[in-house]
Amino acid sequence: MKFVSYNIQYGIGMDGVFDPERIAASIEGADVIALQEVTRGFPRNGHVDLVARFSDLFPDHFHVYGAPCDLLLDVSIENGRRIERRFQFGNMILSRWPILSTRHLLLPRSRTVEMLNLQRGALEAVIVAPGGPLRVYSVHLDHVSPDERLGQIRYLKERVLNFVSEGGSLTGAAEEGFPDLPLPEDFLLMGDFNMEPESTEYIAMAGQRDRYYGRILRANEPVDVLDRSGSLTPESYTWAKPPGDGPIKMHLDHCFVNAGLVPRLKNAWVDNEAPGSDHFPLWVEVE
Repeated sequence: MKFVSYNIQYGIGMDGVFDPERIAASIEGADVIALQEVTRGFPRNGHVDLVARFSDLFPDHFHVYGAPCDLLLDVSIENGRRIERRFQFGNMILSRWPILSTRHLLLPRSRTVEMLNLQRGALEAVIVAPGGPLRVYSVHLDHVSPDERLGQIRYLKERVLNFVSEGGSLTGAAEEGFPDLPLPEDFLLMGDFNMEPESTEYIAMAGQRDRYYGRILRANEPVDVLDRSGSLTPESYTWAKPPGDGPIKMHLDHCFVNAGLVPRLKNAWVDNEAPGSDHFPLWVEVE
């Protein structure tokens, strides 16, 4: 099974060109896709509905979308009917297999005075995969404040690690004659975390590395798949400034899994050749 996470920057690539088809081509073959910065009604990309566009580009995939940030742009009258145009900014999951349930997790935020601060979120999907049901999360954390990210990580870990005891989207479905939904322990937490490896926020997510034992598997600490596979190096990066803006590269995108899923990990890598965004696709292969 192939999973990929990609912050698509509203469909605009390194060259400033808006090209969703180019993005789709770079992640073709993925069974499950977690996208961030998926927009509707955004002036910078011509108000295109990227949810509709990517669902059309992947017609064999199921999809869900969550827009933590949703604003009214303008109102017009067409043929005597009121038309509202909204700006939506959020996360999307596409899956070759059915998505049984979903939750939109709104992450803690605080009001900023000078810099843009959008409401951020994590989109949760329970998927019927060939190896059994599992959860996939498309995550996007704050981009300017480590303190804000720490609060968001604490909240996110609480939801993800306590999923079974909380019950996900729905429990007690038998009362209405519906089958009970599965409550899988296994998860992939994928997305743009806006944090670099071994930063304070990263350690809050994955735990402190012991100088002798490293990071051992624990039930309460998600596992970084790139680190586990030996693919996380000082030279690795998942974001870069476009040409002409300087040689700045950072490793901001991650995939974390629960300890129980670690034995099924086969491979993980970053596709630094994909030009469709200022981020790069992060791939994970699971047995």
